[in-house]
Amino acid sequence: MGLFSWIILGLLSGALARLMMPEVYTAGLFATTILGIIGALVGGFIGSLLGIGSVTGLNLGSIFLSVIGAFVVLFLFIKFRGR
Repeated sequence: MGLFSWIILGLLSGALARLMMPEVYTAGLFATTILGIIGALVGGFIGSLLGIGSVTGLNLGSIFLSVIGAFVVLFLFIKFRGR
C-alpha cells in the first residue's frame, strides 16, 4: 500500500472509530488520521494473528480490520490517559 492509501484508510477508520465513541474522544483531522493509521497497523496485526486476514489495501476487509484496530487503540488510549 502506498502512502496515500494509508492516509485515506487512516482517515476512514479513525473517523469510524470516533463515531463509535463520539463523546469520549474529540480530536482534529490530523489526530483522527494518525489514530486510523495506527489502528490499521494494530488491526492488521490482530487479523494476522487470528488468521482472518490483514490490511492489504482499500477494501472492505481492510477497512473493517483497521476500524477494529483503531477502536482498540482509542480504548487503550482512554484507559491509560485516565478518563
